Formats: sequence, C-alpha cells, structure tokens
Amino acid sequence: MNITITARKTTVKDSFKEKVEKKLSKFDRFFDDAKASVTVTNEKNRETVEVTIRSKSLIFRAEKTTEDRSESLDCVVDLLFKQIVKNKSKLEDKMKSSAFDGLEACDSDNSEEAYNIVKHKKFPVSPMSVEEAVLQMNMLGHQFFMFESSETGEINVVYHRNNGDYGLLEPVK
Repeated sequence: MNITITARKTTVKDSFKEKVEKKLSKFDRFFDDAKASVTVTNEKNRETVEVTIRSKSLIFRAEKTTEDRSESLDCVVDLLFKQIVKNKSKLEDKMKSSAFDGLEACDSDNSEEAYNIVKHKKFPVSPMSVEEAVLQMNMLGHQFFMFESSETGEINVVYHRNNGDYGLLEPVK
C-alpha cells in the first residue's frame, strides 16, 4: 500500500510513521493496489488522525480526535476495519478474492443489511453557476443540491459541510 502522511500544525516523528505503516499494512490483504493518505492535525491538546484509503472505485475514510495521536490512529484503523467487515458481502467482488477468508469469527452481525430506499424522486436539472446552486439550496433549506454546471455541462452537487462552509462535488472521468 502506498502511504502518504501529511502533518498540519504539527510534526510527525519517524516512530509514528512506522506505526502508521504497520497498522495500515493489515489492509493489504483487502486491496491489490491501494493508496492511503493519512492526515495528522494538532489543535490545542487535540490530535486528529484522518485516513483515506483509495482502491479502484472504492474509498474508505475515517477520522478520530483524541488527546493522543496513537490512540486516534488505533481508533481510525478499527473504524476502517469495521466498515470493510460490515460491508464484506457487498465488497467481495471488488476486492481481493481471498480478502475475507477467516473473517467469519470477526463478523458479529451475519444478517444481510438491505438498503431501505424510502423515496424516489425525479426533478429537472437546470444549468446554473455554483453560486446560484448554493443560493437555491439555501432557499430550499436542503443540505445538498444537484445541478448542471453552466461552465462544464456536467452534473455537480453542492453541500453543507459540518464546519458551516460549502462543498462542491464534480465528476471526474
């Protein structure tokens, strides 16, 4: 696995880098060619570790903030592992064929979880700028809004972020 470590408002010692590599190496059994980006942030006495693993069309992401960077890393690795094991039946065809061998003991919930789609909605998509889309989203009181970009002609999505800012999702081909 190709691992990139980024430090924000802090420095990362070699011992922590080794720990990251050791912890993330357990995911090698799931992925053929994966890239992991680890971001370590220090704000006051809080250490945040965010790990994003990208492999083919799959993206796994987890983030944890604690007072200790190593504890945050341990929690993030556990969260990622639980995400993969929880969705193993849906992921088996996209991951290594032998990735889930021997994980039956770890899977505490063998019941198949079905996605419960409770509403299906169709609506016209109009060309507009990003600013117009944000304005429309705010007027509707929604958390996200899908629109056709007047610049590119592609379908985009604007959304509210947890910190109060806005995000934009654009397709990549």
